[in-house]
Amino acid sequence: MTPFPAAEQVLRRLELTVTRRLSGLLHGAHQGLLPGPGSEYGDSRLYVPGEDDVRRMDWPVTARTGTPHVRDLVADRELETWVLADLSASMDFGTEGLDKRALAVAAVAAVGFLAGRTGDRFGACVLTGAHVHRMQARSGRQALYGLLHSLMDAPRAGAVPGAPALGEAVEVLGTVRRNRGLRVVVSDFIDPEPVLDPEAPRPWERAVRRLTARHDVLAIEVVDPRELDLPPGGLVVLTDPETGRTREVRLTRRLSEKYAEAAALQRRCTATALRRAGAAHLVLRTDRDWVADVAQFVLRRRRTARSAHRFPRSGAGR
Repeated sequence: MTPFPAAEQVLRRLELTVTRRLSGLLHGAHQGLLPGPGSEYGDSRLYVPGEDDVRRMDWPVTARTGTPHVRDLVADRELETWVLADLSASMDFGTEGLDKRALAVAAVAAVGFLAGRTGDRFGACVLTGAHVHRMQARSGRQALYGLLHSLMDAPRAGAVPGAPALGEAVEVLGTVRRNRGLRVVVSDFIDPEPVLDPEAPRPWERAVRRLTARHDVLAIEVVDPRELDLPPGGLVVLTDPETGRTREVRLTRRLSEKYAEAAALQRRCTATALRRAGAAHLVLRTDRDWVADVAQFVLRRRRTARSAHRFPRSGAGR
């Protein structure tokens, strides 16, 4: 299935959809997908007990005026946003008219359009069946369109022996630029050998943890509903897209129930591993309104950030 039959027209519609539906929610510098206080000092203002962090106290102004003042922080400008787009074989699957690969490209486009509105440079690493390809970070709409065209035109991966794993691609993402910024990983997070123990580390978990030590990291998990539930359907042939192995299976009700349980456990393991690694986690499904899901995610993050600002943890100023 071709993700976007008329690339230029679809990109323009996609940009309009993102900017119109998310413009009011995501307006404002670099506090959109992952809100943060920034690192540049701004103006001083009166200290508000119970709301302001005493670690931001402006002592010179406080001493000069005799009244407690704090210094606001201004969000960084001209950052670089980098995204890792997983276009491996498992991303070619889809049953709802939109395959996971197309949804992944749409997610990359949304992040790129939003980053471009503040003038940020936007770059990408692309995981395919053979290698991890790096696309230089550039600013401007035409550069973003060129990047998205490259993603849409990328050949289908197919089953490739010895293909790079997601953890290797995350390691590459961590080396592109050391200055702090936003890093986005778009993948289905499906491993060749599924880990069904929430306490066990995932193969890519250590790489993501190292990435979060320096950057704000957003993990966008792309899911198709057929991966979560298989209806009883008699004798079927299942194919592993990553390895090309096939197996003939008779789908009974009992087998379908066991599959659903295992699939739900695998998703919980992914969520637990991302939480341990310190990455924000957004799930997009091919059968849902993904723009609405992005908006809800942003609103939750902003409410959490405001609560953390108004009610800092006890002992934060010690």
